[in-house]
Amino acid sequence: MTTPFPFTAVVGQDDLRLALLLNAVSPSVGGVLVRGEKGTAKSTAVRALTSLLPKVAVVPGCRFSCDPAAPDPGCPDGPHEGEGAGASRPARMVELPVGASEDRLVGALDIERALAEGVKAYEPGLLAAAHRGILYVDEVNLLHDHLVDLLLDAAAMGASYVEREGVSVRHAARFLLVGTMNPEEGELRPQLLDRFGLTVEVSASREPDQRVEVVRRRLAYDDDPAGFAARWADEEAAVRRRIAAARELLPSVRLGDGALRQIAATCAAFEVDGMRADIVMARTATALAAWAGRTEVLAEDVRQAALLALPHRRRRNPFDAPGLDEDKLDETLEEFSGDDDPGPDGDGGGPGGGGGQPEPDEGPAADGAAAPPGEGEGEPATGGAGEQSPVRAAEPFRTKVLSVPGIGEGAAGRRSRARTEHGRTTGARRPRGTLTKLHLAATVQAAAPHQRARGRSGRGLVVRRDDLRQAAREGREGNLVLFVVDASGSMAARQRMSAVKGAVLSLLLDAYQRRDKVGLVTFRGSAADVALPPTSSVDAAAARLESLPTGGRTPLAAGLLKAHDVLRVERLRDPARRALVVVVTDGRATGGPEPVALASRAARLFAAEGIASVVVDCESGPVRLGLAGRLAGELGGTAVTLDELRADSIAGLVKDVQRRAA
Repeated sequence: MTTPFPFTAVVGQDDLRLALLLNAVSPSVGGVLVRGEKGTAKSTAVRALTSLLPKVAVVPGCRFSCDPAAPDPGCPDGPHEGEGAGASRPARMVELPVGASEDRLVGALDIERALAEGVKAYEPGLLAAAHRGILYVDEVNLLHDHLVDLLLDAAAMGASYVEREGVSVRHAARFLLVGTMNPEEGELRPQLLDRFGLTVEVSASREPDQRVEVVRRRLAYDDDPAGFAARWADEEAAVRRRIAAARELLPSVRLGDGALRQIAATCAAFEVDGMRADIVMARTATALAAWAGRTEVLAEDVRQAALLALPHRRRRNPFDAPGLDEDKLDETLEEFSGDDDPGPDGDGGGPGGGGGQPEPDEGPAADGAAAPPGEGEGEPATGGAGEQSPVRAAEPFRTKVLSVPGIGEGAAGRRSRARTEHGRTTGARRPRGTLTKLHLAATVQAAAPHQRARGRSGRGLVVRRDDLRQAAREGREGNLVLFVVDASGSMAARQRMSAVKGAVLSLLLDAYQRRDKVGLVTFRGSAADVALPPTSSVDAAAARLESLPTGGRTPLAAGLLKAHDVLRVERLRDPARRALVVVVTDGRATGGPEPVALASRAARLFAAEGIASVVVDCESGPVRLGLAGRLAGELGGTAVTLDELRADSIAGLVKDVQRRAA
């Protein structure tokens, strides 16, 4: 077994170390989400924490880690009354792999015993193993949605409920949830984000001396793990003793009314949704005081608690960067400082003096000069001629659902129909390859007629491989949504481009909610560029869209061919993920020789390969040429206007009704 890297040997990352230690002192804080770039010792620090946790007293032989002092009355291995003092073991850290199955997480029927012995036996999963310990999810932002839902339920109720395949089991599942993630690979769903008590941002140090020390310690550990750990044993023991002392002191820490009012005022000033933030801040401030050896919560504890508990709860949409205005925080704490008596004016309300007012819009101001009346079609893009400065996107809106026709087999998501490992069971079939989801009823039905011929006697069912049936399930998959955006001069009128960017931003928001991968291809002047290769980070796509310049001719064919090339490469990397191409254009083609004919031939490539596509028609004005609709026909897809793209659009509803009637 590999010797764990000592927690005290981790260089820097003060906020990460503090957040983990506070959870060790008070597990009720609610866990830690560690956000940061790759290679910043996120996983190393989390794994090292386990050696600092006190041992856990358990009932011998209980698979669900029941506490002998207060055993779970509903434990599947119970009852445990009168079984003695019990045993102790080190606290566990259970790792949940990103690709784990639902059965592995919550447990399932023990199929082998059910078929061989004819009994219903439950095989516990990772939630049971993590009870009274740490549940660690590396790359938590890449976790499948159905596993996220199960985690949410268990974290909220402190228990796991299993109702499946004739098994009805409930067991305790209280654990410290720790997740690490790289924001470049996509963000978390808000529901899971809020379940983490604290969040910290980590990044590699830019100080040469500190980087040298990191490398030196890592090389020393690799050369002699046991010897390296021994050199840090005294520091580890000191931290372990301090954690134990803080745990003993924790019940004696007093959270006064003054500190509590500062907590409530801070959460109100930063417009945090719900009350979970207030509770987490109170628990964190109390743990901070205990860690410092004090029995009174001070304003400095409240401030530090806010910096750890609030940044990830201020995100209003996936494109908001987490963070906290520290000047505003200090003003709020100062306004509500003082003794525990709120005074004649203290009615428990939110902060005054504008503390709770929304922050001013810091986005780029609207350009004072009006856009040129011409659309710049005749201006070359070389040397920056005809280029317009980027304009800000209009407010995003809720879009209608765009999906890929047919049934796929891609990664779990929320967009298109697919055969998945979860979802509703629609039937049974013979397994192709390894059996992953047994359809028990169909298997028993297939084996039942042959029992006498197979010489069955007594309990149990004689089952052969030919009897096994795979459950056929239908759910939803995530797709690759590839945006092909026209950034030419014909799109450069400021009001028009702002609306276009707002529409694409809305579709990006929808892609985030449906767990899609996204990519961005832009075309203008004489060429097309891959502004963003396919990625799970819609934040990155939104940032590229915001800085998108416009101007020059319209090389529509180049844009389509570039998109086709991106899809070809992506099919090699992820062949199961189906693509949805969203072309945002007015349909004009003016760049290159024979631009219209070339664009038509490029569009037919998509139709020939059956690639699902949607054209967002950006043409405006009283006279419309209908070029975008013609392009959609050649692509084999559909066309929608900017108005029809809205989920609540009357025009869109009418068009949907007409399409169904046809």
